[in-house]
Amino acid sequence: MKEHRIVDNRSLNLWEALVPVFVLIAMLAYNMLVIGDNAGDYNNQIILLIAGTVAFVMGLINKVALKSMIIAIGANIKSVLVPIVILFLVGALSASWLLSGVIPAMIYYGIKLINPDIFLPTTVIIASIVSIATGSSWTTSATIGVALIAIGRAMGLPAGAVAGAVISGAYFGDKMSPLSDTTNLAAAMSGTKLVTHIKYMLYTTVPSILITILIFFIISLTCESQLVYGTEAMLGAVTDRFVISPWLFLVPLVVVILILKKASPILALSVGALLGLVAAYVFQPQLFDASPNKISFLSNATWSGVSLDSSNEQLQGLFEAKGVVGMFGTILLITCAMIFGGIMDAIGALARISEALLSVAKSVFGLYASTVASCLALNLTASDQYLAIVVPGKMFQNAYADKGLAPENLSRTLEDSGTVTSVLIPWNTCGAYQSATLGVGVGEYAVYAIFNYISPFMTLLFAAFRIKIAQLSKED
Repeated sequence: MKEHRIVDNRSLNLWEALVPVFVLIAMLAYNMLVIGDNAGDYNNQIILLIAGTVAFVMGLINKVALKSMIIAIGANIKSVLVPIVILFLVGALSASWLLSGVIPAMIYYGIKLINPDIFLPTTVIIASIVSIATGSSWTTSATIGVALIAIGRAMGLPAGAVAGAVISGAYFGDKMSPLSDTTNLAAAMSGTKLVTHIKYMLYTTVPSILITILIFFIISLTCESQLVYGTEAMLGAVTDRFVISPWLFLVPLVVVILILKKASPILALSVGALLGLVAAYVFQPQLFDASPNKISFLSNATWSGVSLDSSNEQLQGLFEAKGVVGMFGTILLITCAMIFGGIMDAIGALARISEALLSVAKSVFGLYASTVASCLALNLTASDQYLAIVVPGKMFQNAYADKGLAPENLSRTLEDSGTVTSVLIPWNTCGAYQSATLGVGVGEYAVYAIFNYISPFMTLLFAAFRIKIAQLSKED
């Protein structure tokens, strides 16, 4: 996690700060509504660079040093080097786990054990448990999330709905786990204790996740949740292509143990990818019938992706994986977003936008609403959930104290709006990552990421009716 600072440029007015934002939103809207499916693979990346260029020009007009902007861009890109490595590893992991039969085995046993009629709420609960244990929504999606998506597809459920259920559970755990970096960051930025912060979040987070589970239960009852071709046909399609064995679960088990032992995600995913390749060599000899060199086949498939023939054409998507190369577009999107966010920070635009939002906070509810709006604005403009926590946290800390509010009010609001909404924005690092990892577009899963958009409304509801609004004690 990078050391965050906020650049304040008094010569930059609010309208100048908003010009790059307006350009970004206008071009993205045009791209989505007018160009639509005819848009190229890298249109969003180009749009981010154009918006970044506009911000760059605004900086030069306001006498911001070129060196400052370059340094900010470099710092932003440096901050996402670990996520970029993780993305490469996720690509490798998805390919190796497919080749090994790990994902097909999860699909096979998932079809046998999980009731399709309650699959979506079950997915929320499973993802929640894994995320609390690991402290990471990213790791949750890269491991159990990938398997749940595959099982959901096999059951004929909309991919967006399954991805939304995975993300809802993953971000619930990310918020509530003491191992989560965002949880610790929000507590630190507000000046509250970690335990106090987590306890205080229970008031808004538990109702949000319960409503989410209930809605997914209703969705499960109303949508077509039978297996596409029946249980036996689906199981037969899997066993025709792969050797299925419970021993394959040793591979994800090792990854889970490493994560629980607090190993770095890079180490855990690297070990998982390598073990997947070993398992492919041992358990799936039939995959190499057409390849004289097993090692070459495995390395090429992991790098370039893999598409295996299925006995049923409509199940083909279950036997495909992107590989490392398939992550390049997402990594480029994240890089372009960091360039835009870095320039916006360097010219003082982020500080000016947050300051403007703070100025309209006249009441307790107004303060909460301004915090939520600021977090959303930072997720849109800075494309980074950490900045969406840090900038409002620094800007609003004194304002909450001035109104006699305990710091846990701020930390809870930062999490309820900054952490969870990042995944709803395609060019945000979180949105780009989840879309690439789960293989589902942000626009496709956003409507089903119920927990993620209920959370900000829940915190505003509590503020409006003054429910569990902690006050500063006399000692404070």
